[in-house]
Amino acid sequence: MTFLSKLQSFLKRLLPGLDVLALLTWAILLFKYWVTGQLKLLIHPNYFWLVFVTSIILFVLAGLKTWQLIKNISRKTTNLVDFESVQHITLFPPGWSSGLLIVTAIAGLAIPPTIFNSQMALQRGISESLPITQTQTQTFRATLKPEERSLIEWIRTLNAYPEPDAYEGQKAKVTGFVVHSPILPNNYIFLSRFIITCCAVDAYPVGLPLKLDGDRNAYPPDTWLEVEALMMTETLKVDTQTMKETPTEKRQLVLKATSIKTIPTPDSPYEY
Repeated sequence: MTFLSKLQSFLKRLLPGLDVLALLTWAILLFKYWVTGQLKLLIHPNYFWLVFVTSIILFVLAGLKTWQLIKNISRKTTNLVDFESVQHITLFPPGWSSGLLIVTAIAGLAIPPTIFNSQMALQRGISESLPITQTQTQTFRATLKPEERSLIEWIRTLNAYPEPDAYEGQKAKVTGFVVHSPILPNNYIFLSRFIITCCAVDAYPVGLPLKLDGDRNAYPPDTWLEVEALMMTETLKVDTQTMKETPTEKRQLVLKATSIKTIPTPDSPYEY
């Protein structure tokens, strides 16, 4: 038997173990996301239970495959003829699919999920309103005091009552991350948050312009701020939907900062 044939024989005998390892690594990855709370950076909380159940199912399948493999080895039935007889047609050579799954899972274990930043917000376009697919009637609370509204609740309020002059002089206390828009004056930033409706892929940024007393360079992009402000209306040359270089003038609600405090990145940086 040549070296090449011996290598092929060894790899074919190794393939069933790769399937087990693929199931096990993905079970560990999903379970790790659930235990460490990293799922909140990836999907909506409504689907946490689905990830947990999936990880348990994968653990069970990995155990069953391991038991079957040990049983076959003990009966000396794991030979080339038996293994080849149960192979199914795939787009990849035998073992490649499991190998890719294993590599992907290991990468997920080694590389933690990252939080979307201001550059992503500019790319996706910061909106002052929620999309029509967002359920608002169950979360909008008209009786909430202005200074108790979060940034997202202010957005929902504007969705329900879009006239900016109606909020002139109201107090606000909100948190969000800094976005430097190239189409805003140097004494303005966007205070923004990302909203997840299903998973991080469909996350979209919302925010409000924040007027500063000085230059915005004092607050670098992606810095998280807790802001106390008064609501005011101004006409700005800004298109928050597309961030085009040729924006149109728009009268809109603006936060006039009275107090700004830098804060750490929240454990739950997204809204849902």
